[in-house]
Parts: sequence; structure tokens; C-alpha cells
Amino acid sequence: MSEVNEIIDISVIRSILPHRYPLLLVDKIEEIKKKESIIGIKNVTINEEFFLGHFPDHPIMPGVLIVEAMAQVAGILIYYSFEGMEDKLPIFTSIDKAKFRTPVKPGDQLRIKVEIVRLRKKVSKVRGEAYVGDDLAAEAEMMFTFEKK
Repeated sequence: MSEVNEIIDISVIRSILPHRYPLLLVDKIEEIKKKESIIGIKNVTINEEFFLGHFPDHPIMPGVLIVEAMAQVAGILIYYSFEGMEDKLPIFTSIDKAKFRTPVKPGDQLRIKVEIVRLRKKVSKVRGEAYVGDDLAAEAEMMFTFEKK
């Protein structure tokens, strides 16, 4: 399948996703194979607002935000997998089989891998995994539909 060879940086990510600080949770895309898979990076830093309350003396990235980061990476993959997506937005509609295995802490780098399970314009399904180094931190299956921007 087609592959985007250059790294997709934050300026391109911001042109695809509507999310902004503090909820934009993808820093770059390292690899993308249209209609197949993608690898995205989230650098986790201590100055993220959620660490103020989760937890001040033992900071851990909330699992729901790890899933959100996987969903954002998946949205970029779906965007690149179809022609004519400029006026459409992938919308995260469901999550299944979510598991959290390793805490994610400040200084970690999340390497997010997403693979297409089923790709259709009406409803697409993906499987995501988030790693810290070689350790699986979280995994989930997610579904998406599309909405006009």
C-alpha cells in the first residue's frame, strides 16, 4: 500500500485534527501506511495540566488520555486512508477491549501503533497499542464514523 515517507510534524497534525492544547495528544507521526497502519509519538512531560491532579505526589498519565492519544493517531490514519477527507472529520464512536498494563509517567515517550481492522467510510474499526519502550502500556479497539467539518 501507499506509504507516507516523511515524518508528519505538529503543524500538519494540527491541520488534520481539530484538537488544541491541552487535548492535542500527538506530537508527530513517524510512519504511516495508508489503509493499513500508523505509528505516532506522544512525549509525556511533567508540565501537562493533568499531572496537577493525577496524582501530584505520584504523577501518572490518566488511562482515558492514553486512549484519546490512540484515537487521535487513528484519526490521522483514517484521514490519510481515504481521498477527499479535507472537509470530513473522523469521530471516535466506541471503544472495546481497553486494557491498561503499565503506568505512563512524566519523561516517558508513548509510541502509539494503530492498525486498521475494518476500513469503510460509514464505520471504520482499528486496534491501537501504546508502548513505553518495549512495554505495552495500553491497548484498545476503537470505531470511527465521519462528520462534515
